[in-house]
Amino acid sequence: MSALIPVADTAVRHRERLAGWTTWRVGGPADLLYVPPTVAALSAVLSAHRDRPLLWLGLGSNTLVRDGGFRGIVIATAGGLGDLRIVGQVVRAEAGVPLAKLARFCAQSGYAGLEFLAGIPGTVGGALAMNAGAGGHEIWEYVAAVETIDRHGRVEARARADFEISYRCAASSREEWFVSASFVLPAGDTETGLARIREQLAIRNRTQPIHTANAGSVFRNPPGDHAGRLIESAGLKGLREGGAVVSARHANFIINEGTACAADIERLIGRVQAQVKERTGILLSPEVKIVGDAA
Repeated sequence: MSALIPVADTAVRHRERLAGWTTWRVGGPADLLYVPPTVAALSAVLSAHRDRPLLWLGLGSNTLVRDGGFRGIVIATAGGLGDLRIVGQVVRAEAGVPLAKLARFCAQSGYAGLEFLAGIPGTVGGALAMNAGAGGHEIWEYVAAVETIDRHGRVEARARADFEISYRCAASSREEWFVSASFVLPAGDTETGLARIREQLAIRNRTQPIHTANAGSVFRNPPGDHAGRLIESAGLKGLREGGAVVSARHANFIINEGTACAADIERLIGRVQAQVKERTGILLSPEVKIVGDAA
């Protein structure tokens, strides 16, 4: 198997259960899980295996992996692709950098603007792909340029104008994935920035079930409304399917109480959709990605 992935064995795990790599703590095994130490190593892997199905994971939030697992290669950027530095007047971060780390690094380096990222459980790559946001701000407001990689392992510098940016989406006409981003940020005061980060974390602590196994917001907000409000107004807080339950603290979160399987969570997502649609006429669209095979 050493010829399969031309990198150190520590970067490769075979038949790895993805429950240990997702924040919902569910998910069956992947044929192969790969933690890329560098973009060059990742390029070599993709070039050698361009026909195998791919699943990209950062911190494993915003993703539901079914109980049957994933038949292909999982690229786990968290733990790899973690370079974070200032180049000239630009902050450059690779895809595996956690958003909380990026926010704190920028504040400590005298830059403002990205404090809102501190409370979002994810990495730079995932945040770019879904245009992550909070408090009225979105990450692409501050992106100057990105680097992407395609199925052939080709790395290319891309401008912000190459992508169609919208709510929770950064669309491209190509099959490609983000490996780094460069941010142009206004100057800021370090103490002010760190105070804003503490405020963001305090708000999240008050309003979200952060000390539970969850994947973040489950549904997209429909235009002019909030998914959490609609779910709560339908009386669905506490709705349960096996070990999965709609959070009593924030209705747009589904919690794994410790015994849930992915099928429980997926069924609960469907029940919430159906009941909100029946009571309000609005069909909620999932924000989380549902991937893999059923058990």
